[in-house]
Amino acid sequence: MSPFKRVLLASAIGLGASAWMSADATPAPTTPAAATAHPDQWPLLPHARQRDPKLEARINTLLQRMSVEDKVGQLIQVDIASITPADLLTYKFGAILNGGNSAPNNDEFAPGPEWLKLYDAFWDASIMRFDGRAVVPIIWGTDAVHGDNNVVGATLFPHNIGLGAMRDPDLIEKIGAATAAETASTGLDWSFAPTVAVVQDDRWGRTFESYSEDPAIVASYAGRMVQGIQGRVGAGFMAPGHVISSVKHFLGDGGTGGHDQGDTRVSESVLRDVHAAGYETALPAGALTVMPSFSSWNGVKMTANKSLLTGVLKDRWGFDGFVIGDWNAHGQVPGCTNEDCPTAINAGLDMFMYSGHGWKQLYENTLREAKDGTIAPARLDDAVRRILRVKLLSHTFDAGRPSSRPLAGHFDELGSAAHRAIARQAVRESLVLLKNNGGVLPLKASANILVAGRGADDVGMQSGGWSITWQGTGVTNANFPNAQSIWSGIDAATRTAGGRATLAVDGRYTAKPDAAIVVFGETPYAEFTGDRPTLEFSPDDKSDLALLKRLKAAGIPVVAVFLSGRPLWIAPEINASDAFVAAFLPGTEGGGIADVLIGDAAGKPRTDFHGKLSFSWPKRVDQYVLNRRDPGYDPQFPFGYGLSYAQATTVPLLSEAKPAISAGDQNALFVRGRVAGGARLDATAGARIARVDRNAQEDSLRLSFPGTVAIEEAHPIDVSRESNGLLSLVIDYRITAAPTGLITLGMEGGKLVALPIKGSLQGPVGEWRSLAVPLRCFADAGVDMAKITRPMVLTSDGAAGVDISIARIASAPPGPAGCGN
Repeated sequence: MSPFKRVLLASAIGLGASAWMSADATPAPTTPAAATAHPDQWPLLPHARQRDPKLEARINTLLQRMSVEDKVGQLIQVDIASITPADLLTYKFGAILNGGNSAPNNDEFAPGPEWLKLYDAFWDASIMRFDGRAVVPIIWGTDAVHGDNNVVGATLFPHNIGLGAMRDPDLIEKIGAATAAETASTGLDWSFAPTVAVVQDDRWGRTFESYSEDPAIVASYAGRMVQGIQGRVGAGFMAPGHVISSVKHFLGDGGTGGHDQGDTRVSESVLRDVHAAGYETALPAGALTVMPSFSSWNGVKMTANKSLLTGVLKDRWGFDGFVIGDWNAHGQVPGCTNEDCPTAINAGLDMFMYSGHGWKQLYENTLREAKDGTIAPARLDDAVRRILRVKLLSHTFDAGRPSSRPLAGHFDELGSAAHRAIARQAVRESLVLLKNNGGVLPLKASANILVAGRGADDVGMQSGGWSITWQGTGVTNANFPNAQSIWSGIDAATRTAGGRATLAVDGRYTAKPDAAIVVFGETPYAEFTGDRPTLEFSPDDKSDLALLKRLKAAGIPVVAVFLSGRPLWIAPEINASDAFVAAFLPGTEGGGIADVLIGDAAGKPRTDFHGKLSFSWPKRVDQYVLNRRDPGYDPQFPFGYGLSYAQATTVPLLSEAKPAISAGDQNALFVRGRVAGGARLDATAGARIARVDRNAQEDSLRLSFPGTVAIEEAHPIDVSRESNGLLSLVIDYRITAAPTGLITLGMEGGKLVALPIKGSLQGPVGEWRSLAVPLRCFADAGVDMAKITRPMVLTSDGAAGVDISIARIASAPPGPAGCGN
């Protein structure tokens, strides 16, 4: 039985969401299974949208007027960081996108009008032709994954993990509609959402993009989110204010063992019954595009799995929209490069998503392969037909210039009062009360409340990754003009009742408060930068725990508000708190937390807790997978757990015992005074290494030159996905003696490439600064990014002194990041 049918059945007979579990959802095999799907073993799907003969005739007419050059152009989407409107005067591509760190004018804080202005320029160029062939306008895709999150001023909703705790499909549809309206206000017409991953290992850095570990919850949301984004078929489908949706990442992205872009090794029945749940409601709701996953199924990349992309998705399920690749994912297919991959097209990919400056080569190679039969004419026509169908259904041909569309330029949609109200409701409903010993909550609005912790007054931290910037880093509260921090919401709630809330991030106070709210948790991340080796919260920095313990020892009732994108082992932090709230990543409406935590002047609840865990929370740091089908299922907090004010329960002291396990992060080359596990520091040719203090005792290196200092790996590390994701080698440094000769920063993998950086080290002596060199600089020069033996090689042929406190592979901080000077 399919998950979709299980959801309906469970609802009909009054079972909970866990009713999806059944004997046919077999566990993962212990050895790799075949990666060929059997479409006849997959359910048939009912579709609300049926093909329109008039629209199909229009597609036929357009195809007849298109040359093979035109058709191949439609198969390519290019990042706006890699292409200009002038390029589209010659190359009539199908689409553009803004990748994680791409924005108009290369300004991640560009306001709404700049987005609309740039889209007008691209659109104008795409339709300008004088050869009599078909004019096919471009479309623009964006990762609007929790609101129109790339645009300053937009409403940012809780990330999916929080939405899963709501159990409210009606609100999900409203969120989708609000996101679409804000996206449409900037002219853009395509959202790369929703993510319908069913995450099974919480170490994965994209866990927060998943609604639940339970396929029934994912299925109950996926179709409703698509209806919100696109409108309902037969009732406003793709009407003004709605945009194209993209259901992702097909298929099994949540089963990769906690490794982003990894390999989901499960049986076909598990792939179907667990990981395909969201598609079985999203596709019948009319989703127009589907994005394959970077990941593999039993060793075969999804972008090249014909049995799934064509056999299941298109043939068995009847999906007639188009399949859009993920960011250069086709380049990971064996035998392919970013600039050449007919294998993916032949497997069922309809449009490449490309970033880089080799898009002309991608076009020329694909054109050659279309002409020589490597890509069959029927396959080319099928892909283009699908793209044209989506463009016609979304009114791309008839809607006109982006700025002329009904909602375009209505920038008051961004962060509108109505959308903020929806977001605030979502925050209230998503909060999960894990502990409330002694009935500490709700707090009296008339009380004297201390608000502490790093997340108390930090909108970026409460919003997480994909919040203006890709990683959610490099932002301040000023970049969220329509937002309210958690502290600000608490302050407003107490002021109305004559109480007082005092902000002190470090938890210091002069007069003892009646209670303390401590807001802390994970700092923002996205995708593979969020992969973790264990589920221990902050294993290398226990300052949050120390703050909780200090306040509790002072006899102050402590309420912990925990921000996280995944379940984590937090037994010590829970023990140090009287009440503990899992707030996940609530987005820009921090006031929703005060709505629930702060009662009236007498301490009676204004709003009760509603949220129930959509993921099981671990009892141990190594409890990565908690499967309710497993007889040994033993979480700290089970799926569905969530207290309320009406439910008085005392949580006993939790065990803080930890097994001894390895917890290395290969990208943390040198952090907190240590190199990554297995690596070592090496000084040659006269260079010397000593230790100095920055934030802690001997947490930094003092390097003296001339000579070479390098970090050497015990075994080669693979940073190819990081290079593809445009990450950088980032070093926090200070000059102690100005360089007198040439100084270079290098990376070695197969060959050593050293880039001059003296010009980047011209800052004042003694001042800490950051240097970022994009990994692509080394890759483009021939370094094998899959076999890095020395990720940092610093060389000077003259005297120089440099202190280094951090060296890691990460997203570059704001500011210039070039290939040396």
